[in-house]
Amino acid sequence: MKHTDASHFDPTGQLRSVGLRVTAPRVAVLNMVARHPHSDADDIAAAVRAELGSVSTQAVYDVLKACVGAGLLRRIEPAGSPARYETRTGDNHHHLVCRACGTVVDVDCVVGSAPCLTASDTHGFALDEAEVTFWGLCPNCR
Repeated sequence: MKHTDASHFDPTGQLRSVGLRVTAPRVAVLNMVARHPHSDADDIAAAVRAELGSVSTQAVYDVLKACVGAGLLRRIEPAGSPARYETRTGDNHHHLVCRACGTVVDVDCVVGSAPCLTASDTHGFALDEAEVTFWGLCPNCR
């Protein structure tokens, strides 16, 4: 599922489509990540608490884990950064990361369909994805 437009994101429908129960914390987490892709769990938890009141950080982690497991969210882990989450899943995109401020942005693969790169030796693996992170300085930090 490729998803980039938060205004058309339907968390209730998404949860139901993968057999997850619709709960206020799940809806709030999905909405927050759709509005602010590449957020970390602490930022997500703070936004969910601001919206719903008392929600534990562990509850947010549980929602994130369930949604990643169901394919509703993608978890990325740029080196030296906490895990970040996005609703853009199931396509073949990569990320640009600023070395100075940590800003993360999506970039489409320039090669084609997944896994988009060919390993020099697969060692018998059936490859289905290549994760590429481009590092540099964003326009604000240059």
